[in-house]
Amino acid sequence: MSKKLYIGNLSYNVDEGALNALFSQYGAVESVRIITDRDTGRSKGFAFVEMTEEADGLKAIENLNGTQQFERSMNVSVAKPMESRGGSRGGGGGFSRNRY
Repeated sequence: MSKKLYIGNLSYNVDEGALNALFSQYGAVESVRIITDRDTGRSKGFAFVEMTEEADGLKAIENLNGTQQFERSMNVSVAKPMESRGGSRGGGGGFSRNRY
């Protein structure tokens, strides 16, 4: 079990302060991060909340998952580790030309 929680189906209008206040009812919150679009800065509708204690994270999941919060039915679960997207970010395109 991790202390980091995934919050899905989140209202686009909610801010980090409101999420912090909601999750603080179940224990100490270390961090709140709403994921935003890189180009527009608008919320993508999900966030991550990190609780100080694992037991508090479980309490938050039990009490908040599937409940109506901020005008939407929120999904709250344990966050999965970020997967590697693979590949390099360099240019080049993977094509080489031999010149003789």
